Amino acid sequence: MGDKIARVDPIPSEDQEKNEDEEREALQPDSMKRENAMAVQDDDDDSSKKSSKKGKEAEDELSEEDRELKEKLELLVTRSQDSDAGVQKLALESLRTEIRSSTSSMTSVPKPLKFLQPFYAPLKEFFLAASSCEENQLLLADILSVMAMTMASEGSRDLLRFQLLGSREDVGLWGHEFVRNLTKEIQEEWNDEEKEKNLDDLKALVHQIVPYNMSHHAEHEAVDLLTEVDMLDEIIQHVTKHNYGRVCNYLVRCASYFAEPDDTEVLKVALNIYKTMEQIPEALYLAIRLRDTDTIQELFDGAAEDPALQRQLAFMLSRHLTFAEIEADDEVVMDILTNSNLTEYYLSLARDLDVTEAKTPDDIYKMHLVESRNTTQTVDSAMQNLASTFVNAFVNVGFGHDTLVSEDGHKWIYRNKEHGMLSATASLGMVLLWDAENAVNKIEKYTRASDNFIKAGGLLGIGLLNSQIRNECDPALAVLSDFVDDPTNVVRASAILGLGMAYAGTAREDLQEMLLPTLEDDKSTMDIVGAACVALGLIFVGTTNGDLTEAFATLLMTKSEEDLKSTHSRYICLGLGLLYLNRRELVEVPLMSVDSELLPEGIRKYAALTLQTCAYAGTGDVLMVQRLIAACGEHLDEDADTSHQAVAVLGIALVAMGEELGSSMLLRMFDHLLQYADLPVRQALPLALGLLSISDPQLGVMDTLSKLSHDQDNQVAQSAVLALGLIGAGTNNSRIAGLLRQLSSYYGNNAGTLFVVRLAQGLLHAGKGTMSLNPFYNDRLLMNPVGVGGLLVVLHSCLDMENIILGSHHYMLYHIVLAMFPRMLMTFDEELNPLVVDVRVGQAVDTVGQAGKPKTITGFQTHTTPVLLLAGERAELATDKYIAVNKNLEGFIILRKNPEAEEDEEDETPAAAATTTTSS
Repeated sequence: MGDKIARVDPIPSEDQEKNEDEEREALQPDSMKRENAMAVQDDDDDSSKKSSKKGKEAEDELSEEDRELKEKLELLVTRSQDSDAGVQKLALESLRTEIRSSTSSMTSVPKPLKFLQPFYAPLKEFFLAASSCEENQLLLADILSVMAMTMASEGSRDLLRFQLLGSREDVGLWGHEFVRNLTKEIQEEWNDEEKEKNLDDLKALVHQIVPYNMSHHAEHEAVDLLTEVDMLDEIIQHVTKHNYGRVCNYLVRCASYFAEPDDTEVLKVALNIYKTMEQIPEALYLAIRLRDTDTIQELFDGAAEDPALQRQLAFMLSRHLTFAEIEADDEVVMDILTNSNLTEYYLSLARDLDVTEAKTPDDIYKMHLVESRNTTQTVDSAMQNLASTFVNAFVNVGFGHDTLVSEDGHKWIYRNKEHGMLSATASLGMVLLWDAENAVNKIEKYTRASDNFIKAGGLLGIGLLNSQIRNECDPALAVLSDFVDDPTNVVRASAILGLGMAYAGTAREDLQEMLLPTLEDDKSTMDIVGAACVALGLIFVGTTNGDLTEAFATLLMTKSEEDLKSTHSRYICLGLGLLYLNRRELVEVPLMSVDSELLPEGIRKYAALTLQTCAYAGTGDVLMVQRLIAACGEHLDEDADTSHQAVAVLGIALVAMGEELGSSMLLRMFDHLLQYADLPVRQALPLALGLLSISDPQLGVMDTLSKLSHDQDNQVAQSAVLALGLIGAGTNNSRIAGLLRQLSSYYGNNAGTLFVVRLAQGLLHAGKGTMSLNPFYNDRLLMNPVGVGGLLVVLHSCLDMENIILGSHHYMLYHIVLAMFPRMLMTFDEELNPLVVDVRVGQAVDTVGQAGKPKTITGFQTHTTPVLLLAGERAELATDKYIAVNKNLEGFIILRKNPEAEEDEEDETPAAAATTTTSS
């Protein structure tokens, strides 16, 4: 109590301190004031002496040559302002020569421009005074234009101003740096809406700059300038056989960053360049991307005189699967277009890699390497058998034989129950994939079975068998059409789904007429309606079919609220979305019809987001990604329907997956969503990661999914486990294989999650390491819409893992077959005989905008074809003996003999030392 409280004085403010200083100064005697003033003056004198001393030192540091140059330039500046026009002209011409010789190749500010810096303002005033003749004025304007490059104030555009007032001679004479600065000011002037300008004058400069850039390996700068001034079409007249590749490569990559319809115009310019330079395969790729059927047919028909070229174009079209109307007179070409020989080529690859021997599920599980957590595992045997069915189907896909269903199918089928029998029977279609001519009878017998589930499995198997191939006899339609109106729901649904898989991307109107009544039938249950919507969406993927759009929208409006709460109602929304896959702004009209207050909020948001995400699939549209992230960030009430948020998460990956930069940026964004978003977002996020890096096992994604696979929420863990299978699909990645074996032990007593682990193991080893699920090809230039559609059916099914995948509709997983394609490079001669050549395979390098001929791959190894290509890898020929008809070496490539190559005395022997490798 007796302690004293210390007193703290307040801190004086700035005003108080200033007043105190003034009072203190007023109280000083006059003699002290004079001393202070003299001290300040001495300090100023010292600083001026130091600056003058520095100037003298800098002048002394100049070499004799530089001093002479400086004096010469000062004299020329003086004479350029002489009253005698002849003296002026000589001085200005000398100045021009000095500056031009120093700016032709600039790495720093040239010495003449440094020494002339003090004279910019006087020369500018002299010019504006117009005190010399017109010819000299033009010369002086040219010189001032170059001086303005380093001396003008920011935003003044003096460089452009004086250039327009000058002689207008070739701007390239002043060097590349001058041209770049002039280009920048032209773009600023063109986009300045407030200022009046003479566009003809600017266009005249553009016509000088573009040829200069094109002839000096700056094609990208020429493209940028012409794009800014809306004259991109004029680039065509400047391309040559030496620079067209760099120009088109830059245009195609830039198109992803343009808004509609500018992106289409940019691609059309690149297409016209390729056609002008007679680069038909590259032109066809762009025509496919533009969905320009007329141009595709024109290019295809125009190649009829060159059989090898037309066959190569047929290989390219057969990969995309959506141009069924393209036909040819040549039977060999038609076989390629219809993928009739796909199974033959695939089995040839398998023989070369020595992977023809069938593998059992136990070979994949490798239980002897697993340290069991419990000695007694209580796994549901029916679920375990079902898992083995799917693993067997994925691993032996397309090989024509296995150890479970192809030899003695009945024995294995009857070890399953009900819907498990359906999936077991359908798995035979996966094993016999693409071999429609020889294998239909092996499955067709099951369609006559007395058991409805086996019959349904046989129908679904026929659809699987015929996926991605076309056949004039239409065996799938002949068999399945009889069961579309079957009274048994499971048989009817399987027939409808089988038609969807067999004819995905064909847009056949007879199938629309056959399946549309199913949607209008009041007796159709929601699972039948859902199956019909998926099938129609896949058949007419990306076609914006008006009749189907109206039918799907009407379904959503007329179904009862109880029906719309069914998990199968999501397939109505998905079918509608598939119709507008990658069609961008064309989705606005159907979006207005489903985004109606008449629909329950949950299904309305689900349908709207499904439509938007499908429409912008693979576009990398930043604004759409931002809107979807905003939808994910909403914190809704516990009672609210949050299923639309899961669609938003999937949509983010779907939109960004076609663009490399956006994909890498999203990985960080997903980390934020994991930390702050609600549970529905976290449950779908692993699936989005799986879609973003499908068949591309990146370490960062792998680590994230590995952590989520042990999450407390069962749905999150199951999604993460399945996503591990998706990112490693068909790669045999050893690290993912080890993680999945650990998870099989960890979830040994959880039948549902263990089933998902087995699915992931089957996907990892799909095709024994020869398959890929990535729907993008040709360096991400093209997206296979049928493959994306198949992936979306599987992922939307996995959003309700408990009721669909772990329930009685697990056969929806078979839609993943639409995305499966061998990740191989196989070479042929012009007669389509397999040809073994050396190729270098390495990591792809982005060379857009680089001058010369930079390396396109790095860290390469030399192999002999056929060879497997991982995601992000690129191949190039390692021999000069052959020339590839299609320069992008992936898939099936036809080679011609190089007439300029020197003939070796000893021909290369077929691959005795062939070294094709997959990830271990």
